[in-house]
Amino acid sequence: MKPYLEKLRREDGSSWAMLNRRLPDGIPFQWHHHPELELTLTLNSRGQRFIGDHAGDYDDEDLVLVGGNLPHTWSSTEALKPDEPHVALVLWFGEDWLEQLAASAVELGPISDLVSRARHGLHFPRQTARAIRARYEALFEMGAEQRLLALLELLLILAADRTAAPLSTSGAQRTDVASRARIDRVLAHIHEHHTEPIRLETLADLAALSVSGLHRMFLKHTQTTISDYLIRLRIADACARLSATDQPIQHIAGETGYASLANFNRHFLRLRGMTPRAYRQRFRHG
Repeated sequence: MKPYLEKLRREDGSSWAMLNRRLPDGIPFQWHHHPELELTLTLNSRGQRFIGDHAGDYDDEDLVLVGGNLPHTWSSTEALKPDEPHVALVLWFGEDWLEQLAASAVELGPISDLVSRARHGLHFPRQTARAIRARYEALFEMGAEQRLLALLELLLILAADRTAAPLSTSGAQRTDVASRARIDRVLAHIHEHHTEPIRLETLADLAALSVSGLHRMFLKHTQTTISDYLIRLRIADACARLSATDQPIQHIAGETGYASLANFNRHFLRLRGMTPRAYRQRFRHG
């Protein structure tokens, strides 16, 4: 399941984008990424979320901040109120835009730290989601000027919450434009081809670096090795297939890039603490 690049459009007269998604048939698995940060409040829905190499359950009032270019999706299994739609209230804003705002006023400084923490994805506790829910929903009824001020107030509240839990073990780091272009090309290729054999020489060519230079750059920006990043991405993909399909486990192993079922099982157990079969059973009966 390859993540696709989503291109977002802002309304005229607005610096950021938002969407009130109401889905009677549930939230579909749509593995995607985009350069903007995304803040999502999910309501009347239960299922699984996938953020980078994280795979976990979610429930009503799920509040998550996703960093730019971090692949993600939600996939619902049921609505808490079956006669009402699943709801995803989504806000998108550019990292550079937020950084410029934070740099322009010392009072907005905490937002810069929030942006940095979001590169791995952040899950906020339910008590936080409940505390900000009313003002979050009110954003969708405001005019552009009032909405901007309300967004900044909301982000400052979230920045002050130090109990938010990071989700993905890997995430792109802040860097200059040239370095960002290099790591983005490498990450895009890995995500596009993670179910196939990936040659280090190909990645090095994309980054215009030697193989050793590639390894240093990748470690600097993701705090992990290329091989470990790829393993975690493949296992996250496998988790999505185990929870959303009836495909045989051996088939899933092959479809996510594993020629050896034994290697797949070993990596899955190391990262998820259980076998693929147990994971599927836990998801379906949990």
